[in-house]
This record gives sequence, structure tokens and C-alpha cells, in this order.
Amino acid sequence: MKNPLKKTIEKKPWLKIVSNKYFLILLLFGTWMLFLDNYSYMDQRVLNKQIDELQDNKKYYQDEIRKDKENIKLLKNQDQVEKYAREKYYMKKDSEDIYIIEFEGDTIKK
Repeated sequence: MKNPLKKTIEKKPWLKIVSNKYFLILLLFGTWMLFLDNYSYMDQRVLNKQIDELQDNKKYYQDEIRKDKENIKLLKNQDQVEKYAREKYYMKKDSEDIYIIEFEGDTIKK
């Protein structure tokens, strides 16, 4: 008389592979490495996302530095300094009047 477990294993060959001790150890090891280890796949994904964000920030700040360097070069000329002060800070000469024109879409509704 055969053991019922052996009958089931003979009918389903994949069960023989799953019940193998080496397969079970490999499955345990894989689960440990993917989810539980300090260097797990999940932690690596989070760290890679952070690296991508930091690289994007680096690119943004490098572009801003490049723009600022160009502005600094332009502001070495006295005429450019006056133009910049007039546009950004609404400064004027003593003999001038400044009129600020606002369009309908420019104002913020409260």
C-alpha cells in the first residue's frame, strides 16, 4: 500500500520540485534577500529614487548657476545694471515717472 503523499507527488510532478529541500532553502534565501536584508531590493529601489531626485536637483541647480553667471557678466556693464534695476525693482531716475500697467489676467483675485 502506497503512502497518500507519494501518490499525490506522482500525480503532480511540480510538487516534487516544490518539496525539494534545496528549492525550499533557495526560496527562503530569495525571500530574505528581496525583503528582509539590509541591502534588500525594496531598500535599493527607494535609494535609487532618491538618487534620481538628487541628480535632477543637481541638474536644475547647475542650470541656475549657469544663468546667474551669465547675468553677472551682463551686470558688469553700468547700462545693464540700470536696466536690471528698472525691470526687477521698479527703480527710476529722479526726473522719471513709472507707470505699471496690469492686464486683467495678471492680477490675483482674492
